[in-house]
Amino acid sequence: MNNRLRVLRAERAWSQQDLAERLEVSRQSVNAIETGRYDPSLPLAFKIADLFGLAIEDIFLNPAKEQDQ
Repeated sequence: MNNRLRVLRAERAWSQQDLAERLEVSRQSVNAIETGRYDPSLPLAFKIADLFGLAIEDIFLNPAKEQDQ
């Protein structure tokens, strides 16, 4: 699943480790989510959205909608 996590993290000058600590996950998990190799669980997606003050849909992009555009 495509997402804006890397951009949002970079805008705050957070490392992957910084974000991982805020989310209480491993740095490897953050990397896997950013690169689209892992889709976060719904509770983790909500935690990410809350951390950035955004809706889940503003972070995680629906691939079906991207193909329609």
